[in-house]
Amino acid sequence: MAKTQKVALFSNEYPPNIYGGAGVHVEYLSKAIAERVPVEVRCFGSQRVNTPNLKVTGYEPWEEMKKNTDPRFVSAMAAFSQSLAMAKDNLDADVVHCHTWYTQMAGLLASKLWDIPFVLTTHSLEPLRPWKAEQLGSAYHLSSWMERTAIEHADAVVAVSKETRSDVFNHFGAAEAKTHVIHNGIDLDEYRPTQERGALERYGVDLSRPYLLFVGRITRQKGIIHLVDAIPYIDPEIQVVLLAGAPDTKNIAEEMNTRISAARRTRGGIIWVDTMLPREETIQFYSHARVFCCPSVYEPFGIINLEAMACETAVVATAVGGIPEVVVPEETGILVELKLEPGTFIPQDAGALSRELAAAINRVARDPKLAARLGKAGRERAEQHFSWRAIAKKTIELYDSLLERREAQP
Repeated sequence: MAKTQKVALFSNEYPPNIYGGAGVHVEYLSKAIAERVPVEVRCFGSQRVNTPNLKVTGYEPWEEMKKNTDPRFVSAMAAFSQSLAMAKDNLDADVVHCHTWYTQMAGLLASKLWDIPFVLTTHSLEPLRPWKAEQLGSAYHLSSWMERTAIEHADAVVAVSKETRSDVFNHFGAAEAKTHVIHNGIDLDEYRPTQERGALERYGVDLSRPYLLFVGRITRQKGIIHLVDAIPYIDPEIQVVLLAGAPDTKNIAEEMNTRISAARRTRGGIIWVDTMLPREETIQFYSHARVFCCPSVYEPFGIINLEAMACETAVVATAVGGIPEVVVPEETGILVELKLEPGTFIPQDAGALSRELAAAINRVARDPKLAARLGKAGRERAEQHFSWRAIAKKTIELYDSLLERREAQP
């Protein structure tokens, strides 16, 4: 019976170049799989790691991709060039598993060149992120084509939630038999409550007052503008702490600045850290927050909610995508319904959304006993369902099934 002997993981992000949930996923999945079988990671950058069971090689973009073109096209064209390099290099793995559209061409081409099964994980889907056209220009059509082509030719598609699996069917017509749900996970040893508070003091958080926390990129997807618009409705005794950086575009960066300035004219206690903090400092912010808010308009899974739950922090989140598979209403957090304009990710009533977010935040933040109950239940749920070792086991079982199928073919 065929068993996986070595795995190749292809990813845009890998430490130290992490800016989103997909990168966090690959970082921890690679380590968990490497506890069982050797792993080779190929990623974007200049990384070099060579340990007995985990090898990491970074690939730089071809400089020609930056010349004589629309600047918005560069990331997609560079991804294509890096994918070519990843795919052509000698590969002795039993399976290639890629993450996000940035490396899906690399996975597809490698599977053809080296005759191995091709697995891809959908952390998000381009048809459901129309705001990417603002960032990529017409290269959004290229990223969408790469994603569609890869999904159509993959031996197996992994969706990070049941909702994402449905989206794959609805937008790509992928066969149900080859589309599987394997959730994101969490490192429960790393993400746990800490008494350390040095980072909070350094950034001016008043430790005598409760605070609301947001962690994430400044992007349409994460809905941060709707949370900022909720600030006038949030109890002024509750501090608002935003760990928000890496804006997708200049336009949304300017919009964020304008909205924060307006909010600060109405009240104090707004702390905005516009750089990505080290993980150990972010864990301090999670651990001492009265409530964490995830106001996303599109969220295939929402690993940040899991991070907050693992740190015993109550969650207020929109009921979109895979979030209801992570956050249990009234048990580990509060979910706010979100109605979108048909075929868009624009709320039907943005003002109502902001007010409802504020109402849920106020409810939890004003009730320490409720916040503590939700937080402890969140930690228990993370321990029971989302450990990385369990995720790695399911992933390797999928690899084994693909190899067994090949072995059985005449």
